[in-house]
Amino acid sequence: MNTMIIMAAENVNFFAKTWDVFVKYQPLFLNAIRSTLLVAFVGTIAGLLIGLLIGAIRAITSGNEVNRKPAIRIIHKVIYAITGIYVEVFRGTPMMVQAMFLHYTLFAPIFHWSPITSAMVIISVNTGAYMAEIVRSGIQAVENGQLEGARSIGMTSLQTMRYIVLPQAIKNSFPSIGNEFVVNIKDSCVLNCIQFSELFFVAKSVQGSTFSYAEPFLIVGIIYLVLTFVTSRILGYIEKRLNHKRSSYPASVTTPDSGVLKG
Repeated sequence: MNTMIIMAAENVNFFAKTWDVFVKYQPLFLNAIRSTLLVAFVGTIAGLLIGLLIGAIRAITSGNEVNRKPAIRIIHKVIYAITGIYVEVFRGTPMMVQAMFLHYTLFAPIFHWSPITSAMVIISVNTGAYMAEIVRSGIQAVENGQLEGARSIGMTSLQTMRYIVLPQAIKNSFPSIGNEFVVNIKDSCVLNCIQFSELFFVAKSVQGSTFSYAEPFLIVGIIYLVLTFVTSRILGYIEKRLNHKRSSYPASVTTPDSGVLKG
């Protein structure tokens, strides 16, 4: 009985001390939350733009090119190989290694970038490699009949990609795109290796001041859990809204070249 009372008292003291640590270092934790969300958001949006570009290029250059000129086929193969190297390098190496190499050999000594600028660029190019494959799979999921229909009304390959393929690819890939944002919130902790002041970096700083590991890392763990939980629910709501779309085609469709096609 006495042992249980002692353990209960220790637990109360632990959580009270954890709350005191949070209150005392609250400005540091709040700044770290802002930095973490900023880098994750910018990295996801920029990574999506990179992924759209690389994914579209890889989808176009990986197709059947029997009817194309030999020079065009060679150019496409070279472009496909270059984009493939980018994807494989950034997907096949840890982001911490990328951060250490790029920041300390290129960004800081040559461009004199701050850690937060380097962090946004690093997480963007890393996310772009994953987004490229996500977008490419979304593009390949679009039915060939829609591509043939677009060509039959005179749309160019670029117009078909812009107006027909990419909007559907983004919608089809939205769950994976949203998941990348959640992953970036958590994976931003590896960027503490370049002195970027995110949540994990702040937890280590608080630990050095309090000489205690449990309290600051419990606080950071709870913060990460809340951020990812709320973000996942928001993304889930958006996904549900996207899927709750028209069950039938609209009466008319406007195309960039041919005006209005009657349904």
